[in-house]
Amino acid sequence: MQRQSFYINQSGTLKRKNNTVWFENEKEKKALPINNIDTLYCMGETTINTKLLTYLSKQGIIIHFFNYYGYYTGSFYPKESLVSGSLLVNQVKYYIDNEKRTFIAKQFIKASLFNLVRLLEHYRKHSKNVKETMEKIEKFALRLDNINTIVEIMNLEGMAWQEYYKTFREIVTNDFEFDKRTKRPPENEINCLISFLNSMLYTSVLSEIYHTQLNPTISYLHEPFERRFSLALDLSEMFKPLIVQRAILKLVNKKEIKGHHFRKELKGCLLNENGRRLVIKEFDNRLRLTIEHPELKRRVSHRRLIRIECYKLIKHLLGEKQYEAFRMWW
Repeated sequence: MQRQSFYINQSGTLKRKNNTVWFENEKEKKALPINNIDTLYCMGETTINTKLLTYLSKQGIIIHFFNYYGYYTGSFYPKESLVSGSLLVNQVKYYIDNEKRTFIAKQFIKASLFNLVRLLEHYRKHSKNVKETMEKIEKFALRLDNINTIVEIMNLEGMAWQEYYKTFREIVTNDFEFDKRTKRPPENEINCLISFLNSMLYTSVLSEIYHTQLNPTISYLHEPFERRFSLALDLSEMFKPLIVQRAILKLVNKKEIKGHHFRKELKGCLLNENGRRLVIKEFDNRLRLTIEHPELKRRVSHRRLIRIECYKLIKHLLGEKQYEAFRMWW
């Protein structure tokens, strides 16, 4: 059975007792199904110790931490068990060579914009006025061929997303207001959902990278800064329309999430515990959804699509097959 993510939504203590991991607080005490866990998400204030971390590291289990406000704060990333010196050398070579780097960066953004258009196509078929925006995004994608710097690529991506977000007036049928993208803190409910789910996607991509020989600190679109795994940011781009945006539009348009699932603090809008549970459930369901893969000729989950994308990038870096980033075919 494939291991899955496990989400701890309450504050408490995680500890190892013999070969079992226990979570406990004032309300409950329960054992975690450690053999079935790939990644742990700690969404509250969690106390842990080195004994536990040593055990989880041996099991190859990553822990992602979110603070009281729902913001991603960091990850415990076990010692890598899959290491390839030749791949690491090639990852660096492709980063320092501008032509090689921009090719990969353009692939990420071309796929991201293509997937945005695919997402909007659904609403166009349902008589929503989004055709003009779709055409604008397609033109942005064509412009990528004529630019050769990372800054220009990222600026173009930003403009395309701004155009996409304008369609929310047309495609969002709830009463939530959304005028523009705001962060740190998000100013309203939609911005809160975008920020939270983007963080969840980033950590999921990071978990998938861990199971390959890729080094998560060497990236091509985002600059590889200290204290972050920037390759996970890169690979997240093309999956935002598929996972994050589809999750948001389902939750909002079907009125599954409502005003009482949020709280206003620090001049911003945050999910409360019940809201966070609801959004995490939808996110996890999205990762578990399966689709028939045209090349593999079998059904694969959305989570598996991320892992496949890592393998495709590895083949490109090793000179085995030119990289073509993930594009939604359904």
